[in-house]
Amino acid sequence: MNHLHYILLQGSEQLGLELSTAQQQQLLDYVALLHKWNQAYNLTAIRDPQQILIKHLLDALAVLPYLQGARWLDVGTGPGIPGLVLAVARPQWHFHLLDSNGKKIRFVRQAIRELGLENVTPVQARVEQYQVDTRFEGIISRAFAELGPFVRLTRHLLAPAGCWWAMKGHGEREVDTLPQGVKVARIVDIAVPFLTARRTLVVLKEADE
Repeated sequence: MNHLHYILLQGSEQLGLELSTAQQQQLLDYVALLHKWNQAYNLTAIRDPQQILIKHLLDALAVLPYLQGARWLDVGTGPGIPGLVLAVARPQWHFHLLDSNGKKIRFVRQAIRELGLENVTPVQARVEQYQVDTRFEGIISRAFAELGPFVRLTRHLLAPAGCWWAMKGHGEREVDTLPQGVKVARIVDIAVPFLTARRTLVVLKEADE
């Protein structure tokens, strides 16, 4: 077992997540693929594979126990964070990964192929122009925008009784940017293994739900 595999096993154990051997390998393959593409395409500022594993993968997996719903939109997915990681861990859920950056969506498409994922739909579009027939039970983002713009740009895509899930450092600082009619359902302090920086998950919903 190499060092990265050990960190992944320790991290998932701390989070109380059970990942199959195949899922563990998919996640490690994703780290390797992101590291390889990053050298040419600058997909993320984090260069070191160990830091990619901790600051991207474990950060994404840490919110998994709190999520509810089976149909998801990841807005501003970048190189697939958190959507690709969540899709590996929850193959029974479906994820649409949206970004306006063609280079990043090309990487996402390549990762979907190489990891053999069948529950991910990559979308290159601006979110305010994106339309769907069936709206999403959950809309999630990490580093896409402040809470207010995040909600306003995606409100037409959220299903009735659905929730927004915003991965933040100090999410409570942005609550006053929310549009009228949207409330904070909860703010969860997230413990990311091997990471000391504060992380929160801000859960939002329509106030009349």
